[in-house]
Amino acid sequence: MKTFYLTDSGKVRDHNEDSVTILKNGNGEQLLIVADGMGGHRAGEVASSMVVTHMGKRFTEMSSVGSKLDAINWLNDNINEINKEILDYTKENPDSMGMGTTAVMALLTQDYLIFGNIGDSSGFVFKNGKLKKVTNDHTLVNLLVAAGDLTEEEAKYHPKRNVLMKALGSSEKCELDIFEVDVHIDGILLCSDGLTNMLTKEQIEKVLNDEDLEIEEKIVKLIRKSNARGGTDNISIAYLCLEGGEEQ
Repeated sequence: MKTFYLTDSGKVRDHNEDSVTILKNGNGEQLLIVADGMGGHRAGEVASSMVVTHMGKRFTEMSSVGSKLDAINWLNDNINEINKEILDYTKENPDSMGMGTTAVMALLTQDYLIFGNIGDSSGFVFKNGKLKKVTNDHTLVNLLVAAGDLTEEEAKYHPKRNVLMKALGSSEKCELDIFEVDVHIDGILLCSDGLTNMLTKEQIEKVLNDEDLEIEEKIVKLIRKSNARGGTDNISIAYLCLEGGEEQ
């Protein structure tokens, strides 16, 4: 098993509001996190770092997250605590009003793999050379596509394509979408929309399938390609590679 994560401010933004990490606990369980912050006065980077710091502390303190149900409850309990932290921060710091963050996480144990997300950062599994998107984006255009009011092609270029319907810090109650995935995969990829808005799934697959590149080189190449196509947003990637598709 190999892991690597990286974040880049991109070509347009003057600072980076994303936070990303990959963590391991005492039982060898892995937690991947990408959070894409938003809000003025650099409040976005405060919100996204709250996700990574809070989850990191809780996860590394545990020997194991337990059963699948335990893990789902644990993820949601912590997300609710982070949501409250963000709301409390905005009350104490009025200039950070509108502060929030997306969060996408993948938790891999010997027995199960679960993804959790809120917002429009994406979670994928990589298997047999193909990427499959696991998470659903909580965006206005995604709702319109689901309702049949927009085509997927129209959604790509819609002027309101970045409008989020859900994010941490946007309301008192917060719940992750949870997805269970078969553990027999070759890799896990989490990313902020700075990657998926610049590169197609096929372009990302091509880089991940390049056997001449080490895992670190693949992630660096994906960020370089995103920047070469405009780099209009911060770009964050967390990647876990299960060599030969096996867990250990």
